[in-house]
Amino acid sequence: MLAQSSVAQRGAVSRRAQQDLSRGVSSVTRSSSARSVLAHTSPLAACSGPAPFRAPAATTSGRVAARSRRGVAPVVCQAAGEKMTVAITGATGLVGSRLVAKLAAAGHKVRVLTRNPASARSKLSYPGLEFFGPADWARGVEGATGVVNLAGEPIATRWTEDLKRSIKASRVGATTAVVDAIKAAPADRRPKVLVSASAVGYYGISQTATYSEDSPSGRDYLAEVCRAWETAAQGVTSAGVRLCVLRIGIVLAPEGGALGKMLPVFQIFAGGPLGSGKQWMSWIHRDDLVDLIMQSLSNPAYEGVFNATAPKPVRMSDLCSALGNILGRPSWLPVPEFALMTLLGEGASVVLEGQRVMPTRTQAAGYRFKYSDIGDALRNLRPILR
Repeated sequence: MLAQSSVAQRGAVSRRAQQDLSRGVSSVTRSSSARSVLAHTSPLAACSGPAPFRAPAATTSGRVAARSRRGVAPVVCQAAGEKMTVAITGATGLVGSRLVAKLAAAGHKVRVLTRNPASARSKLSYPGLEFFGPADWARGVEGATGVVNLAGEPIATRWTEDLKRSIKASRVGATTAVVDAIKAAPADRRPKVLVSASAVGYYGISQTATYSEDSPSGRDYLAEVCRAWETAAQGVTSAGVRLCVLRIGIVLAPEGGALGKMLPVFQIFAGGPLGSGKQWMSWIHRDDLVDLIMQSLSNPAYEGVFNATAPKPVRMSDLCSALGNILGRPSWLPVPEFALMTLLGEGASVVLEGQRVMPTRTQAAGYRFKYSDIGDALRNLRPILR
């Protein structure tokens, strides 16, 4: 599913959750066979801080701290190694905002490529950020070490034909603009890598199949959108730029996405699975996703398609049961399929259907998930879920 991080009509989130907009992310096609690679030392420093981060404590020497103006847990990183300049689209979204925080905290330069610089500035207050409107994206990517493409219109709403066209056009358009900007840069000033967000919606839907990076694309609308987005991203390879595609599953974070929409329901003792509960949920903790993006920027082993999903996908009913246990709330009352269809129409397929996706190439490339088990992931988030 294309950015399966939205599951119901927009609801109020916990007061302690920030209000970052969750931007949908889409796909890029190039599949390569899985291969083992040598370990690579990343120039990005290890981070530590209060939940939801779980990493070794940083020393006080050379420490740089960054705190979101919304009051989210601070990010503290040990700045070390070669510094990068990273241009990012979708920087104010659920994933992008955390990526910006970790990069800035580690002392890397961040350039925000946005449709609305004034709005982006109001949401991202870290020192040293640079903001570039659509007309200046070429200037924003020139001289950058790498580019991260997370842009795309949200899909958690009732689909109309106009909206479906917009969902596809926004993703293809933003990616094409990024690729054109990269290719326009002089060869000696061109970014070395494009990390382009994708989604597990590329594979279509199934309750029985298991998908890896080498699996073929599906035949539904979201798979079609993913293929078009992938084609747009592939254009960067003709300029000698490394392309890394991360097909992202459900992102677990309390401020938005699946958890942000489910929390209010559980908090009023009315939580439960959506639809049958048998659909597969291929998920990833936001910290793992951000770390994977950061590794993809610096490690040349990440070239081609990689599934950004934890190695232990779960059924929807299991996800809701684990969330209920963490919150001390019941999780037996299902949200009937007809109710979701009433709210979201065709868009309900995003949460009523799923797929079991495994990060085969991701693990072969050397990435080690901090959160492989859904219970561990939710326990890490528990302090800010309530």
